[in-house]
Amino acid sequence: MIRIAIDAMGGDFGPEPIVKGTLEALKEKSFQPILVGKKDEILSLLPKGYKDKILIVDADDVIDMGDAATDALKRQESSIYKAIELVRNGEADGVVSAGHSGATMTLATLRLGRLKNVLRPALVTSMPTKSGKRSILMDAGANVDCKAEHLFQFGIMGYYYAHDMYKLDNPRVGLLANGEEDSKGNEVTKEAFKMLEGQKGFIGNVEGNNIFDGSCDVIVCDGFIGNLVLKASEGVASTISFFIKEYIRKSPVAITGALLMRKVFKLLKKQIDYAEIGGAPLVGIKGCAIVSHGKSNPKAIKNAIFQAIRYVNTGVNEHIENRLEELKK
Repeated sequence: MIRIAIDAMGGDFGPEPIVKGTLEALKEKSFQPILVGKKDEILSLLPKGYKDKILIVDADDVIDMGDAATDALKRQESSIYKAIELVRNGEADGVVSAGHSGATMTLATLRLGRLKNVLRPALVTSMPTKSGKRSILMDAGANVDCKAEHLFQFGIMGYYYAHDMYKLDNPRVGLLANGEEDSKGNEVTKEAFKMLEGQKGFIGNVEGNNIFDGSCDVIVCDGFIGNLVLKASEGVASTISFFIKEYIRKSPVAITGALLMRKVFKLLKKQIDYAEIGGAPLVGIKGCAIVSHGKSNPKAIKNAIFQAIRYVNTGVNEHIENRLEELKK
């Protein structure tokens, strides 16, 4: 049975939504949850029928969002440290945390270690597209400064992540640049382009609009650009939703139309709601670590757990290691 360690204390709203999300996940899938955090608080949120189905690892310390990520290594009694140690020691197969993302990534990288031949792990997030499927953006924030060889490896890792997790036969991999022409981009992306040429699925440079139009499955960039893209996209989606609500509120005609469009709005919300995905995997580390949004609700936690289970079951790590080893020869 797959064992998932869950940082019960990391989210913005305390353990309640995390425990609820874990319970919802248990109702739908068979797995062994291990909640890590303040035992008394966790137990108070568990119904009697579930107390024997969930393991609890006591951890009194909680790393707050304002704490430095580098401090995480010293705070061995924290919930996220102990959760990751469970994976390191083979007591869990994956970890889910809605806590301090920097601390989670730091601990996952340094305590679990990188896959063989991986220079740097990358954070993966998925974006909605016109086709109804999702594109993969990597790196979404783990590496602010990157060299060409890092972007090259992100392309390789993204290909196998999309192949295994999204069941795509031949994922299309694009390098994010300021134009589709081979000559576009900065010095790093130009060098990365040469390295990626001829690799499975590589279609060349892509632009920002290609993230959403369904023409590319994996978009490669450094974490600085990726995080800006992610936050800007969230801002655009939020602003559009705000304007729609304002126009409906101010216009009687729009209210009538809104009633007819209710299903459309519901589908739109589902496409842009982070809770539908659950979290962002840190790809390139030994084991599995899912970094969830600090504001995660129970649905987001449930889906993050499902994502961790699926990640462990696919064998994506092995496929990445095998391909990078082949490329060394």
